[in-house]
Amino acid sequence: MRTLIVAAVIVSTVVAATAFAVERTRERTERVARAITGGDPERAPELIRRYGCAGCHTIPGIPGADGVVGPSLAGLRQRVYVGGVARNAPDDLVRWIVSPQAVSPRSAMPATGIDEAEARHVAAYLYAQ
Repeated sequence: MRTLIVAAVIVSTVVAATAFAVERTRERTERVARAITGGDPERAPELIRRYGCAGCHTIPGIPGADGVVGPSLAGLRQRVYVGGVARNAPDDLVRWIVSPQAVSPRSAMPATGIDEAEARHVAAYLYAQ
């Protein structure tokens, strides 16, 4: 019985330590995303819904964002290119979100009317995922 209790305590400690490490990593990733984009990822979900991003893209953490017209935006921060043509850098991502045809005239992604400040919030969210 004592061995079982010790094992349970060890497992509980490992689980708690892992959860703490994951949370610290998430906080660090969000801090970096805020710094490089000048945006606030917490403001993005409402913008993503308002501008219709969720209708075309699958976006982690956004309920109902399960579109398949455009690519999934999961793991965007690890990609080399945005839209297949622009380097994946904060200012280029923001420019792409605001005016995709200015970056790639043949892009199927429409201009949504989102402005640069709002696009920075969306970019911060995508980089924080």
